[in-house]
Amino acid sequence: MTLDDPLHGVLLDGRYRIEQRIAVGGMATVYRGTDTRLDRAVALKLMHPSLIGDADFTARFIREAKAVARLAHPNVVNVLDQGADPRAVFMAMEYVPGRNLRDVLRDRGALSVRAALDVLEPVLAALGAAHRAGLVHRDVKPENVLITDTGLVKVADFGLVRVLAGADSAVTSGTEAGQLLGTVSYLAPEQIRQEPTDQRVDVYAAGILLFEMLTGGKPHTGENAAQVMYLHLHEDVPPPSRTAPAVGPELDAIVAAATARDPLARPWDAVELLAAVQRARRSLPDAELDAEPPASNRPTPRYGPGEATAVLPPAPPLERTSVLEVPPELLPPVRPAAEDDAPARSRRPRRARRPGFGRHPAVWTAVLVVVLLVVGAVTYTLSNAVYATVPSVLGQNREQASATLDGQGLHGAFSEQFSESVAAGQVISTDPGVGIRVRKSDPVKVLLSRGPERVGVPDVAGRPLADAVKALEGARLVAGATGEQFSDSVPKGSVISTDPAAGGGLSPGTAVALTVSKGMHLVPDVTGMGRDDASKALQDAGFVPQVSGLIPIGKVTGQSPAANTPGKQGSTVTITVSLF
Repeated sequence: MTLDDPLHGVLLDGRYRIEQRIAVGGMATVYRGTDTRLDRAVALKLMHPSLIGDADFTARFIREAKAVARLAHPNVVNVLDQGADPRAVFMAMEYVPGRNLRDVLRDRGALSVRAALDVLEPVLAALGAAHRAGLVHRDVKPENVLITDTGLVKVADFGLVRVLAGADSAVTSGTEAGQLLGTVSYLAPEQIRQEPTDQRVDVYAAGILLFEMLTGGKPHTGENAAQVMYLHLHEDVPPPSRTAPAVGPELDAIVAAATARDPLARPWDAVELLAAVQRARRSLPDAELDAEPPASNRPTPRYGPGEATAVLPPAPPLERTSVLEVPPELLPPVRPAAEDDAPARSRRPRRARRPGFGRHPAVWTAVLVVVLLVVGAVTYTLSNAVYATVPSVLGQNREQASATLDGQGLHGAFSEQFSESVAAGQVISTDPGVGIRVRKSDPVKVLLSRGPERVGVPDVAGRPLADAVKALEGARLVAGATGEQFSDSVPKGSVISTDPAAGGGLSPGTAVALTVSKGMHLVPDVTGMGRDDASKALQDAGFVPQVSGLIPIGKVTGQSPAANTPGKQGSTVTITVSLF
């Protein structure tokens, strides 16, 4: 960002100072700024000035702020404030220092399976929290996945968010028939066809995201947006292992399920997809998780004649969220109200037929229809006697899920797992998933939430630092920042206290700050001071001064205990003051 940017240094709403441009999108620009009231860095998302006069876009922008403000999740970029002044409609968000996933893929190409899942799982956790709150992101892509300097993954930019309880038309407000908002490489087929959509459009985009991380490229590419849309509609996403042989069948199956062109064949929401990903991870050996992707999937440096410095090939152009024109031939045909008259039949003379059914083709047709109906009915009856479709039980408790399954002639095998996003006692996922045909004799595996896992902080007060660290690790916590202070009761090098205090429930892996004793207070050196200054220094250090000397009006010539000797607070320190 150059200093000639007209918004550089502008103070929005009398509070937020614009400092540096971070990114430019199809509807808004993001700046790094400062909240002058709280003196903290923030990200400021400003709607493009050309859209401010559009009531629909302004309403969508404000809807995004309100929707994301409802989410309290560590993997979602928090919205702090929203406002407007004569220069901009804006929202203030949590500033996330680091890079986005697109930057990582541009630098590294494909990722290892472990690295890809380390990114995907928190993305699905964030989307799952949104889905369970009734929100759909609708613009999941690498540019909207932020990775902090410490490795924390956060999902940003809910600019196309939609509330599931609202209108379910895929034609968003602000667009006309034949138009839609989004990023073409990540659009689900039903979005392109402008059919009703739900949270499964995010599942589809997450599947594309996983394919891209595993292979280093997008599954559908073309010279223009129309070609990519056609491929979304008519071609399945290929298995990642075709490009990256180290990827096993478990992840091929997950990509295939998430990117199924029929939304009913996809996992119901991001929570169900996350459960499938976690099951796959547990089944994979370390060698497969950490296998390096093919070198061909990484950017290859080029060296010019006589050049010693490698130059990376130019990065592909960024895909921004924008209004896309859907070619009419990709939209479902509109059926006419009445069919045209059938063409006139041939008037050639018919050959004479023998008496019987041959002279009455309608009879044969009727017989064939009856036979087909009987066979179909028998097949359908037998099929329904043996098979059933797994119903959705997500969010139900155990009793409700059992009743729902029983209504389909199925029975559940229940197990439990901790979850940060699903309330205790509710269903996280089923295996097989929703909509899958299964034998009625086979149990449906139902995973119930035990709620967030919490562990207690052990009492390590008075224990040596090394022992305290081991105790925290044994409780599946980690030692955080370590501070020091003097103590009259705790030996030097031992723990005085923890933050949070002992007994508090924390998520596994949370850091616990430790305060370690520096030992008893040290007696300050007051020799050479005047009597009053020496007395004050001792009192400030927590000691009681006692003055000795014939006529103590001069300087301090001695003290007991000696300077820098450990002493208990409140104890007496005798100072000897000279006559002169």
